[in-house]
Amino acid sequence: MREPTVLHVGNFLSHRGRSRQVIEELSDRLEVAGWSVIRTSRIHWRPARLADMLLTIWRLRRRFDVAQIDVFSGSAFRWAECAAAFVRRTGKPSVLALHGGNLPEFQRRRPMRVRRLLEGAIEVVAPSRYLQAALRESRDDITVIPNAIELRRYRFRLRSRPQPRLVWVRHFRSIYNAPLAVEVLACTRRLFPDARLVMCGGDSRDGTLEEVKRTVRAHALESAVRITGAVPKHDVPSVLQEGDVFINTTNVDNTPVSVIEAMACGLPVVSTRVGGIPCLLDEGRTGLLVPSDDPGAMAEAVRRLLTESGLACRLSVNGRSLAAAMDWEPVLGAWMTLLRQAAEARVP
Repeated sequence: MREPTVLHVGNFLSHRGRSRQVIEELSDRLEVAGWSVIRTSRIHWRPARLADMLLTIWRLRRRFDVAQIDVFSGSAFRWAECAAAFVRRTGKPSVLALHGGNLPEFQRRRPMRVRRLLEGAIEVVAPSRYLQAALRESRDDITVIPNAIELRRYRFRLRSRPQPRLVWVRHFRSIYNAPLAVEVLACTRRLFPDARLVMCGGDSRDGTLEEVKRTVRAHALESAVRITGAVPKHDVPSVLQEGDVFINTTNVDNTPVSVIEAMACGLPVVSTRVGGIPCLLDEGRTGLLVPSDDPGAMAEAVRRLLTESGLACRLSVNGRSLAAAMDWEPVLGAWMTLLRQAAEARVP
């Protein structure tokens, strides 16, 4: 029996140095598994990218069986609305994939728009229980399929006696609050003068990277902070292995792949208690959670990992187990099942 042809509508921009999106990885893996996949769009300029998405939907309407559309909040939500409207005109079923910790707040401000979009899809998928619960008022049958990693690429190293080597991996973008990582290092060095920080991520050009550099200079930490810039996905495990504690400083979050990657490598995680993070990490078992934008609280959590007997080891072992449940093999199987069912569904 032929597998359905899937049209993926989202941002395929990793070739331009942007973060590799889940939809890119999923489309590649479906193709390797023998599925026919159509992708849109790889165009960098935003207006042209949206036009390409809509033209591709209409031009190839007879070639695909089901469309999967990425949904983000803010101005990007309009893109999903436009794409979903074009797919409806083709008479083909659509699957919406929710992303971003800001969607619940967007729903609060635009409840009718969110409900209308979600109700028009055959299936809606969220990567976390947090988004599933937060958007239940718009749709009560959202399926959870977690973000995934290829576990075998991440060598596990037990952090039984961690050193003050901190790692931060994220895009340099304001919502991820990268300057806080430098502030945490400054606080940590009061007790551990040899503490160091590696920061890895692409520049969003919103001023965040420049602010990080200013913060480094303000604390005279030039010799203690290394900023790698963006690195290829296959090099991320090597960057993570440089540290013994992973810090996640974000102000808004859902189910960040960077945290899952860190746990897969055995790094104990200290994260702000925001968005879907408390649904992902169990306090004291798979991570330590602190208030957002509080360098002292995060530095204290780092101190605990470095000094409390057995704490880092427990988080290291349990984190790896949690990451193993998010390996691509079971996650891809869940996506295949859902897409097959969606392709066979009758569009109302």
